[in-house]
Amino acid sequence: MIEISHLTKEFDNPDKTKLGVLRDITLTVEDGDIYGIIGMSGAGKSTMLRLIGLLDTPTSGSIIVEGKDLSALAGKEKIDYYKTIGTVFQGYNLLMQKTVAQNVLFPLTLSRGYDKKAAKERVSELLELTGLTEKAGVYPSQLSGGQKQRVAIARALATNPKLILCDEPTSALDSLTTQSILKLLSDINHRLGVTIIIITHEIAVVQKICSKVPVLEGGVLVDNGPIHQVLDSEMHPITRSLFGREEV
Repeated sequence: MIEISHLTKEFDNPDKTKLGVLRDITLTVEDGDIYGIIGMSGAGKSTMLRLIGLLDTPTSGSIIVEGKDLSALAGKEKIDYYKTIGTVFQGYNLLMQKTVAQNVLFPLTLSRGYDKKAAKERVSELLELTGLTEKAGVYPSQLSGGQKQRVAIARALATNPKLILCDEPTSALDSLTTQSILKLLSDINHRLGVTIIIITHEIAVVQKICSKVPVLEGGVLVDNGPIHQVLDSEMHPITRSLFGREEV
């Protein structure tokens, strides 16, 4: 479980004023759910993901994961936390000089004294899971966008994480490929029980696979809850606009 409490993130402007990107965000991410954090450009979605991924630190407030405050993690505890999360990037972030199998293997090689045999078996399992077995020896430049994203998902799963963070995972894909990637993420969630947090501006993504939908606007959480509940409630004007219910 991830408990986010009164989370605020500010950046310093050149004129020494503060730019508030997230303001007093409080929400809980339950284990095994798929969360779709949505909002317009500049709403604070990417900053939220970076904070959960421990790529940045909050100005105030806390993110508690399994009872531990992320801001207090250091040394081995911090490294251990990184191993519990996998990240799927909008631009794939694959190593172009490595094959598909080598890309998926890469996170496992970062652990000192890793078991090469076990790692090879893990890679084979993940390639089968993501439908990439026949592409094991192929380089990223030879793959389609959807195949590249499948490699990225397989790599994110390499260390058997409890949480997958997805940064606009379908924004560069056509509608048909988007549907196949969403089905894969849904299957992974059901088969492995992994929690998934997706940030997106694509409402179709949220409606297809997300069980909970926090809505950000200007760094503020304006709506949050099970997607059916949010859609059936008196939505914030931004939420209505995002879901095509009403113009802001």
